[in-house]
Amino acid sequence: MNARLNVFGSPLAATLMKHFNMAGKAVTDSGLPATTQELVKIRASQINGCGFCTDMHTKDAAHRGETATRLNLVAVWREATVFTDAERAALELTEQGTRIADAAGGVPDDVWANAAKFFDEEQLVALVSLIAVINAYNRLNVILQQPAGDYKVGQFG
Repeated sequence: MNARLNVFGSPLAATLMKHFNMAGKAVTDSGLPATTQELVKIRASQINGCGFCTDMHTKDAAHRGETATRLNLVAVWREATVFTDAERAALELTEQGTRIADAAGGVPDDVWANAAKFFDEEQLVALVSLIAVINAYNRLNVILQQPAGDYKVGQFG
């Protein structure tokens, strides 16, 4: 399988990726726990069917010490006992924010209130921004049919 376009060879794509990456770096440097960040990226990527991002973020998380058990259970986090209450709140907000078109009012107030119990305002800004950025990456990769499986940890710096 080949991607529809070579975004890695496009000057315009390089400019766009620079801005996406800058937004992602702001989140990385925030007070939002790194483990939570990876779980959010993985779950949104699973929902969106983005094999490229799912491959990348599961490998990155494993490299940073995430367990195989937790990685294998992200898709079924509601039934899993291996996530903290804060992680579960972040995963729920991720699902609601990723599936925003499926709900006639957007993210429900109770989902937001639950996340706000565990994260301060700056962390919530980071969390919402991360959900938006990973969804943008997912959409780009899904539309372009970016193939998955060949990602190497650290490949993009």
